[in-house]
Amino acid sequence: MSLSAKLRRAPLRLAAGAYILNSGVTTLNVDDETAKSLHGMASGTYPVLGKLEPKVFARTLAVGEIAVGAMLLLPIVPPFIAGAALVGFSGAQLNMYWHTPGMHHEGSLRPTAQGTPISETVWMLRHRRRADDRRNARGRT
Repeated sequence: MSLSAKLRRAPLRLAAGAYILNSGVTTLNVDDETAKSLHGMASGTYPVLGKLEPKVFARTLAVGEIAVGAMLLLPIVPPFIAGAALVGFSGAQLNMYWHTPGMHHEGSLRPTAQGTPISETVWMLRHRRRADDRRNARGRT
C-alpha cells in the first residue's frame, strides 16, 4: 500500500480508534448498576447475552472495545482487518440502537436523549463505507 493511501486513512483510523479505545477503558471500571444497564440493553437485542453475568458482560465488552480501538490505532493492522472490526462493532451497536425501545423516536431514526450516545457510532460506519466507495471507484477491491 502506498504512503499516500496510509496517510489518507490515518485521520479516520485515529479518530475512531481513540473514541472506541476510550470507551473500552472507561467500561473496564463501571459499577454494578452501570453493568446491569449495559447488560440489559444488549441482552434485549441479543438474547444469548442474557446468559452472562452483568459484570462479566461489561468486562467482555470493554476488552472487545479496547481490541477494536487498538486495531484501528496500530498502523501494522491491515486496513481490511481494521475496517472489518469497525463495521462489526458499529453494526452491532446500531442494531442494538434500532431494536431497543426508547433509543429513538417512534417511527423515526432521530435519537432520543437516551439513544444519542449510541447513535453517534453511525459516523464510524459511514466513514468506513466512504473509504470503500473511494477504493471501488478506482477499480480496486
